[in-house]
Amino acid sequence: MVDRLWYGSGRPLWPLWPLAWLYRFITRRRRQAFLGGRRVATRPPVPVIVAGNITAGGTGKSPLTLAIVEHLKASGWRPAIVSRGYGGKADHYPLRVRNDTPANICGDEPRMLADQAQVPVIVDPMRARGAIWAYDEGLADVLVCDDGMQHYALGRDIEIAVFDGERGLGNGAPIPVGPLREDASRLGAVDAVVFNGRGIANIDHRHTAVMQLEPVGLANVVSGERQPVAWLSGRTVSAIAGIGNPERFFRTLRQLGAEVSARALPDHHEIQQGDLERPAGQPLIMTAKDAVKCRFLADGDCWALEIRASLPGTFWTMLDMRLAELTRTPA
Repeated sequence: MVDRLWYGSGRPLWPLWPLAWLYRFITRRRRQAFLGGRRVATRPPVPVIVAGNITAGGTGKSPLTLAIVEHLKASGWRPAIVSRGYGGKADHYPLRVRNDTPANICGDEPRMLADQAQVPVIVDPMRARGAIWAYDEGLADVLVCDDGMQHYALGRDIEIAVFDGERGLGNGAPIPVGPLREDASRLGAVDAVVFNGRGIANIDHRHTAVMQLEPVGLANVVSGERQPVAWLSGRTVSAIAGIGNPERFFRTLRQLGAEVSARALPDHHEIQQGDLERPAGQPLIMTAKDAVKCRFLADGDCWALEIRASLPGTFWTMLDMRLAELTRTPA
């Protein structure tokens, strides 16, 4: 509901402008405190890459994080991922995500990232503490922070801002009138801007790239059986999505030829048995992020759509050059 108000052309929540100005004042003051030296950021002695955004809601940070990790691995680095672990309920931090760590303990995104990236994933609401712990434990020679552009306590070497190409800056207002966590001027300090799906005309930066999310297959939530995306063509399916922009997911299923009965869930929604109900004999398709939350609830006809992020070579050249400029080399 709020997303529809934020990402429309108007500002129906304009009576909340006093709160928006207060939010903008606090965020600016907090950033200036670190930039001005009044507060000191913690910087581990390895490169830190932050993939985040200046808007609230899903933009594609996790697929980008996975793509960056795969590129780093192929280039000889030993990456680890640091995440806040939104929705997790661990009794201690930092928490390293193990094979048997459930999503309700570590958070849905860290669970998904650990499964797909096959690198250490460290969860800590205080990301700086998690980053230092990962370094002290010798888990990595480069750290990739999934989200966290506004977590200034963690020093960083490379910042990449991600935008949903369909929604962009929304109505351009700060939270809660609009979706902006920080002003658009903040983009002047980042190393690159990535647009998920298509470019945005009113966002200009010296390094931009369009990221395409490509469906690569389906995985059975219970058995792990795999099917090609062509399996969806001509099928009538139910679908659920608890992500920032669920309509993008449902549209992808339709573009793959499925007739879809769609149900959007809140982002990071805790999956319940009732969420999996649908007509008898109808497959249920979900995102990989939702799948990790219902492994013990799902039946044998629940499937996760797997996607892969594709970025142009110019983006990877920029990233490699920035890493080289840091005068640190892979182990």
